[in-house]
Parts: sequence; C-alpha cells; structure tokens
Amino acid sequence: MRVPALTLAAAGATLLAPAALPVPAAAAHPRDRPAARSEGGVAAADLLARLGECQEISHGRYSTDEGSPANVPVCGTQDAVFWKADLDIDCDGRPGARCNRGTDPQFASTTAYQQSDGRYLNAETLPYIVVPAPSPIWNPEEDGVRGGSVAAVVYRDQVQYAVVGDTGPGNVIGEASYATARGLGLRPDPDGGGAPSDVTYIVFKNSRVDPIEDHAAAVAEGERLARMFVARK
Repeated sequence: MRVPALTLAAAGATLLAPAALPVPAAAAHPRDRPAARSEGGVAAADLLARLGECQEISHGRYSTDEGSPANVPVCGTQDAVFWKADLDIDCDGRPGARCNRGTDPQFASTTAYQQSDGRYLNAETLPYIVVPAPSPIWNPEEDGVRGGSVAAVVYRDQVQYAVVGDTGPGNVIGEASYATARGLGLRPDPDGGGAPSDVTYIVFKNSRVDPIEDHAAAVAEGERLARMFVARK
C-alpha cells in the first residue's frame, strides 16, 4: 500500500492544482515494462557485497507501508547510507499519460524538489527515489542526503541510478518513481506495481546532481561514485 508523499508545497495547493484527464490504469502498454538493463558498469553484486553488515544509523526502524511492522533500519558506511525495503510506485509530480489522478488515486501534482525551470519533477521520465521526511527516527540531511543526491537502486542483478526527488511520511520507507521501477524491469503501475521486497537503496553521502532533472549526469556521477565505493578497502 502506497502512502501519499509529503512535499514542501502546502496540501491545499495540491487540491487546487488542475486535474489531468483521467487515464485508466488498464490502458498501460506492454512497453511500460521493458526488459531490465543495468545502468553503468558496476555490478549489482559488487555494490551489495561492499555494503556488508548493517551499521544502523537510524534511531529506530521504518515500516514499508502504513500499519505494517517497523523493521527496516537505515544503515551507514563512510560513503553512503542504505536500506533494504519494498518498492512502491511514486507517480507524483507533473501529470502525464501514465501518472495522473485517473491512474493514481493518491496522485499529487507536486514533489518536494523542483527542476531548474521551477516545474515539479516528472515521475514518468525521471528516475528518482523518495526518502522519509526528517523525524526522530532519522534526519537524512544530517547524513548528507538531500534533494538531488545520487542513489543506486539495486534489484536482483539490476542497478538503476536515480536522484533523491521527493519526501514521504516520517515513518515509512521504500518508494521510487515510475521511471525508476520501469528501469528495473518492474511493473510501474502505481496501483500494485513495484516490488514487495528485496530492493536496496544506496544513497551516496554529500553527492548532488544539478540540475536535478539531468539523468545522464546522475548516471555518470553515480557510476563514478559506485566505482570508488566498491574499490574502497
């Protein structure tokens, strides 16, 4: 079950935003779920092996869904933070053919961070992840995680580079954009798509892509940081 992401805009602004034309979820085309293809040259297995045992940096644990057990810690290394959870689909941001109020009942037309032109992010085209809002459990900014930070999302043998693009509830973790799920070969439908478990989110501390919408830059920087990460003794 996905929960609405929190944004820096007031909730009232979301309610006043013009609604996109409804598009039935069933209208999604088969090409929405392509064969997965890893980005960059760093293997998923090498990234996972480098993480090692979890050194918890969160002061408590997160739920993957509202009302589910809180059993997901945020872990830390010298260079990165990481967690292993499910992947719920975040369709929030600029409405399009596949992300709008017709396809996603919880759709919000805003994201916590904006593009360089002032528009909200496009979940259909930009791979991004959602981090929890600051809470007593964990404050991401204290560990160098903020809007535009570079992430490697690992599922099975696939690696998808992304940016931190939105924030969610302070007690729930495990959400990424439509484009992130699609890049991993997952069904990106916000109604039941994604993965129920075994997705690892690695965010490189104090990294940043500017402008946030430049995915090619995120891949280049992500691969550079990933190579350094797996090479560190």
